[in-house]
Amino acid sequence: MTFSENSKLGELLSNEEAITVLEKHLPGISTNPMASMGKSFTLKQLSGIPQANIPEELISMILSDLSNIPIGEPASSQQNAPSESSQEPLLMNGLVAIVTGAGGGIGRASSLKLSQSGFKIVAVDFNTATGEETVNLISAQGGEGIFIQADVSKEEDVERYTRAAVDAYGRIDVFFNNAGILQKFSLLEDLDVSEFDRIMNVNVRGVFLGLKKVLKVMNAQGFGSIINTASTAGIRAEHSMAAYTASKHAVIGLTKAAAIEYVRKGVRVNAICPGGVDTALTQSVPMMMQESGYMPEEFPNMRIGRFAEPTEIAEIVVFLASDKSAYLTGSIIAVDGGLTL
Repeated sequence: MTFSENSKLGELLSNEEAITVLEKHLPGISTNPMASMGKSFTLKQLSGIPQANIPEELISMILSDLSNIPIGEPASSQQNAPSESSQEPLLMNGLVAIVTGAGGGIGRASSLKLSQSGFKIVAVDFNTATGEETVNLISAQGGEGIFIQADVSKEEDVERYTRAAVDAYGRIDVFFNNAGILQKFSLLEDLDVSEFDRIMNVNVRGVFLGLKKVLKVMNAQGFGSIINTASTAGIRAEHSMAAYTASKHAVIGLTKAAAIEYVRKGVRVNAICPGGVDTALTQSVPMMMQESGYMPEEFPNMRIGRFAEPTEIAEIVVFLASDKSAYLTGSIIAVDGGLTL
């Protein structure tokens, strides 16, 4: 099996012979931070980005050279790849955490990290298969958890997963209010009202309903930590993503409002703002652009030179879930590789 036009840049950059071909035609590409961030793109998709400035005829030459290279073992040197933490996990045995969007990406990574720290996990996701898979992974590592299927934009579903947590474990110590979806790229004037409503229903209404139901439990308990997933799009604007940008600004507003209302009630509310994270959601971006035929004029730049791994975001979630962050509330934490600098 050899490389083809369907091979992704990340696959090419993990093969020494492929790197040699790329460097021959595109000097410096193997160390270019943008290459690391675009590893989910095929070369043809990459050439469609104006900022890449790669002529189609050059892509054809590269693909011709690559067609003779067998796909083998990855290169030994990886660019800035994070290593598993050697630190002892924070131990919070017997505590209970609800995680929405637990079926993948940041939600799954955080569920596993929280479980490793001693939390019992109530994993919530719209997708039953991926949500149950997360719980199976928790069990495989010796943890405990249950799965609740829910549409976070529906009040009855949010009430159900909140009640399930209390019924199963008697308390809610941490709520990772994480579920969210990505907008289809579009200029604001071309943005369908139905797409705007879709984004707002999940990203804002879902967060609001989660806060509303879980805060009631935590207020009665007199303790709790809530972590909302906002985005760097809640701090700045993302080109061609007006609805998503508005939704994440709203999440930050809800975070601050909840924090100030419950600051004297033993409940802390903070938000994380990831930049690019290597998840199925971000990996779908090239295909989204190809299917829509629309290319944003600007792209975010993680100055650190790569996307975050979901586990790196999960480490921040565990910190905010623990007493080590006891003096933090209403904080909006950018975890973005320098994107918002």
